[in-house]
Amino acid sequence: MYPPDADKQYSVTVLICTLNEEDNLPSKLQKIPVWVDEVLIVDGHSTDKTVEVAKEICPEIKVVYQPGKGKGNALKIGIENATGDIIVTLDADNATDPAEMPKFIDKLLLGYDYIKGTRFVSGRAYNKPFHRVLGNWIITMTFDVLFFRLYTDMCSGYNAYWRKNVQEIQIFSTDGYENEPLINARIAKSRLNVIEVGHSDHGRSKGDVKESSWRQGVKAIKSITRERFRNG
Repeated sequence: MYPPDADKQYSVTVLICTLNEEDNLPSKLQKIPVWVDEVLIVDGHSTDKTVEVAKEICPEIKVVYQPGKGKGNALKIGIENATGDIIVTLDADNATDPAEMPKFIDKLLLGYDYIKGTRFVSGRAYNKPFHRVLGNWIITMTFDVLFFRLYTDMCSGYNAYWRKNVQEIQIFSTDGYENEPLINARIAKSRLNVIEVGHSDHGRSKGDVKESSWRQGVKAIKSITRERFRNG
């Protein structure tokens, strides 16, 4: 069992952002380890039975409805409502495996502030169409050049961080123009101690992605570029 109960001096919140994920969410919730202290869903006002299914599988689950739109807004609301010392973010589909959480948490316990997941390391599965792999590569290269980093994956939804560290910095924009590349940009500017950790990607098992690849890519590059040259 991980972690040993006697040594656990921290609490863990699993944060999942959802929007019409009733078909994917059951298998994800069933895999969350028993040592997790809080499971928090931030729902974007799903029109299917996402919330009902979540409560049926995990009666103690905490559900918050986001007031705005987009994943960035959902993450912001999640961080504000989480109670765990550590927050681990998972995708609502079956792409991310909760069983890999210990290696993220281990890095936090070694002194890192923010653990960024990556699907581009040797031996990991990356089940995405070629155009999405190429787009991620372009976004990541843009980020690395502008922020002097050597990251390998800018769009992974698998991350872990100390809640207090993230709350102390403004990682979200005030105009609603939010996405994961922007969050990574503000994390980089904050000088938090960041490390990438490889994880598997099993791909979306059911349903379609919520936004087209080209729109995601354009928004990401705009966010990265704007943030690089923003004062403050």
